[in-house]
Amino acid sequence: MKAQEVQKLDLAGCQAQLMLLLEEQFKLRMQHATGQLAKTSRLRFVRRDIARVRTAITVKKEAHL
Repeated sequence: MKAQEVQKLDLAGCQAQLMLLLEEQFKLRMQHATGQLAKTSRLRFVRRDIARVRTAITVKKEAHL
């Protein structure tokens, strides 16, 4: 997910996307722990996407103040 895509979402959309990414991160961590994760780089991309969405949420919340 690119930063431009995240910026187009509203606050509720960002929060929904964050929940989906956190669930995906959990599943990937469990696969990694059990040795079933084939593409380990996916963990890194999901972590960065989570950071992008959290940053966008913070910016949107500050804009509403």
